[in-house]
Amino acid sequence: MKIELAKHLFFSVFASCLLSISTQAQNGSVTVSQDPKFEQLLNEKRRINASITVNDKYKVQIYNGDSENSKKILADFRKDFKQLDATVVFSTPAYKVWVGNFKSRIEAERNLVELRKKYPNAIIVKPNK
Repeated sequence: MKIELAKHLFFSVFASCLLSISTQAQNGSVTVSQDPKFEQLLNEKRRINASITVNDKYKVQIYNGDSENSKKILADFRKDFKQLDATVVFSTPAYKVWVGNFKSRIEAERNLVELRKKYPNAIIVKPNK
């Protein structure tokens, strides 16, 4: 009698577990809600990454020094020269502000003439891969 009661109790618990699992199942669809600004930020990040990649293009270095001053120089540069991309690059032991992404040395030299009016120590660099 006790064995029958134990079997019956085991079967009842097992059946109730199966029923609870089947009633809690998900339907398999997922809805993602994304802020529209996220895509804008992602596009900006892609643009910035493309401009700072080291490649075979020429750049003009307008500053070489510490982190704090490099950020100030970069901010000032962006106010005055909105048409050119610029970035801060760390190369041990100094921070450098690189401007442009010029396809040829001639194009870099043309821009160097204009940049030297405000940044007299500007030089042309060609980063290595």
